[in-house]
Amino acid sequence: MTGPRNNLKHLTTTYVNALTETLRQLDTDALSLFVDTLLNMREKRGTLYLCGNGGSAANAIHLANDFTFGINPQGNALKVEALPANSSILSCLGNDIGYDNIFSHQLKVKAEQHDILLVLSGSGNSQNIINAISQANKIGMATVGILGFDGGKAKTLLDQPFHFDIQDMQISEDTQVILGHILMKALYLELKHE
Repeated sequence: MTGPRNNLKHLTTTYVNALTETLRQLDTDALSLFVDTLLNMREKRGTLYLCGNGGSAANAIHLANDFTFGINPQGNALKVEALPANSSILSCLGNDIGYDNIFSHQLKVKAEQHDILLVLSGSGNSQNIINAISQANKIGMATVGILGFDGGKAKTLLDQPFHFDIQDMQISEDTQVILGHILMKALYLELKHE
């Protein structure tokens, strides 16, 4: 018997298998290093800035919430800002200086050397992501990314790229949230006794 239900079963199985195989690429040693980097940033009262486009923008906002509250509901968490969260700023910058600069200009105004930029990007090639990384590098910030596909231009510009080699935008976006949730839980464990 063929039809929509069998197609859905096949789609579901294929998707879950692809996501599972993709997540096996995660380097836990690199993840541990990033946890240490975030804890060091926190000690210096630095801010974690997140950015992305489309679904990755939504993921940046989601993870900013998790890192602000989920890490430590008593308030002993990270200072975090999702750069795509303020539509007024985004529309102003997009209109006045171009969409390619909506993240880099915010970093130019707000960020400092002891801050961290975390970019979320499926392709790693969006110009506003590249410009944000370049600006962060000028400031001397640590730069980290969660990337899909071949990692794009961003992969070579980042201090620490988490690259998942998958040719699928939805699975790429899934890896952003899953990696973010693993980080949240790891940081929760580190900070729960402070």
